[in-house]
Amino acid sequence: MAGVYPGWGQIVTIAIMAIALGMDAFSLGVGIGMKGIRLLHVLQLSLLIAFFHVLMPLLGLFTGSYVGHLLGQVTTYAAGGLLILLGGHMVWNTFRKEESTSRPMDHRTFWGMLIISLSVSIDSFSVGVSLGMFVDSIILTVLAFGACGGFMAITGLLLGRRVSRGLGDYGEALGGAILLGFGLLFIF
Repeated sequence: MAGVYPGWGQIVTIAIMAIALGMDAFSLGVGIGMKGIRLLHVLQLSLLIAFFHVLMPLLGLFTGSYVGHLLGQVTTYAAGGLLILLGGHMVWNTFRKEESTSRPMDHRTFWGMLIISLSVSIDSFSVGVSLGMFVDSIILTVLAFGACGGFMAITGLLLGRRVSRGLGDYGEALGGAILLGFGLLFIF
């Protein structure tokens, strides 16, 4: 029965990763909140982000479990490498300043909310692949990711209505650094 219930180490790891992934939703929320957003849109966008923070890691967990069976002993290094790449990418994007010539996505339309929600949840798939190679409780993992993603999105959106834009950038960098740290921990 030991394989059914995750140990405290896995619970702490899942919680920290859920928070790290939620930082992306938080930073996006702060940015959108700065532009002004109605409370109804805050709720809708947060629920969509929570949904995708459940769906994407679930797909990733199943993929990672399959890959874990194929790779055998190499899975820990593969999971660590994936987290290092994802965390490094998040940190890099925080400090990379590029001028955007395209129009920003309109967060007030259904399609805009759908694309925004998917874009901040896509990294949950990669983390799900990494966790799928060793995690015991899929339900706990996806529920933690969904709850954290939704909560951090709503917090960021509401907070964004009141604070400066710089907080969102640092939130994404912190989330990336946490994932990078876990990747290094897996490998070493």
